[in-house]
Amino acid sequence: MAAVHTVTFIPGDGTGPEIAEATRRVLEATGVKFQWEVQQAGIDVMAKEGTPLPQRVLDSIRKNKVAIKGPITTPVGTGFRSVNVALRMELGLYACLRPCKSYPGVRSRYDKVDIIIVRENTEDLYAGIEFEEGKAETLELIKWLSSHGEKKKIREDSGVSIKPISIFGTRRIVKFAFEYARQYKRKKVFAVHKANIQKYSDGLFLHVAQDVAKEYPDILFEDRIVDNTCMQLVARPEESDVLVLPNLYGDIISDLGAGLVGGLGLAPGANIGDQYAVFEPTHGSAPKYTGQNKVNPMAMMFSGMLMLRYLKETEAAERLERALADVIKEGRSVTYDMKQSRDDPTAVGTSQVGDAVIEKLQRTRVRA
Repeated sequence: MAAVHTVTFIPGDGTGPEIAEATRRVLEATGVKFQWEVQQAGIDVMAKEGTPLPQRVLDSIRKNKVAIKGPITTPVGTGFRSVNVALRMELGLYACLRPCKSYPGVRSRYDKVDIIIVRENTEDLYAGIEFEEGKAETLELIKWLSSHGEKKKIREDSGVSIKPISIFGTRRIVKFAFEYARQYKRKKVFAVHKANIQKYSDGLFLHVAQDVAKEYPDILFEDRIVDNTCMQLVARPEESDVLVLPNLYGDIISDLGAGLVGGLGLAPGANIGDQYAVFEPTHGSAPKYTGQNKVNPMAMMFSGMLMLRYLKETEAAERLERALADVIKEGRSVTYDMKQSRDDPTAVGTSQVGDAVIEKLQRTRVRA
């Protein structure tokens, strides 16, 4: 009897529920059995419960181990930084996985991109250790740094952010990148850094990456300075493979990679830890399009493909990828952002993209 996967299902807000519903239908059409535990989160929930991420959502993910979510709006001016950041920190989701792959039919300057970006999720400048300009503790920190051998003086009217990068965190994320490369038969891992300038943080990241690489003699290894990485990705993206990066660089390079393959509408994402995993599209909630059946759902569908792989439903994941690729290549049942002209009247809606992908899946199931 086929396994039934219990998955926490978070529709999100803005256009999230629309693309989440289309994705749910597509995932069920693969033939994999799911039991969805629906949990509401986001800006609408905040108005009712005082937080966009209620404890019940975290409890559900901890129970089920796996979640898929639509985009969620980050409230402005509330003191709550981000639902996505909170999920990563609360659940120990230290690895952000962002595949960037070319598919025929996508409007792009490139056609041979197949990059895996592995971003460390918990450290670096995103750790949230900040000191506000003018506060007593900030002035005290500046004074302490000045009195402990800091050659370059920090102005008293400065805000200060701390960039922690640890041996533990670096080793963990670099091993994740190499294990992923080995599992999916990738040839090379690139460690991306700025160790030529930031000797003690990025320098540590580089040295630990070099040590970990020695444990994987079957996989090639190279380090790249982050600014050179940007140039190489734009000039010769086909030469890159698996990139492992600290948090900030990973955030920036992920969007660069998405731009190489058609934009955030096709950019899936996964946040993975030792116990839990959350799969999500990388774009925002686009609230101005709420209820219009207009937004491209493919990023979340590709995220569902990643979830199927994580659940060891490999055959279903491959069929879903082929179905999505076929719909993209045909170019008929796609949203406005994937047409040659964004005002093309033949563009279809969110739900209709789901219908087209399901039709492709049903054909492959019949042939199988």
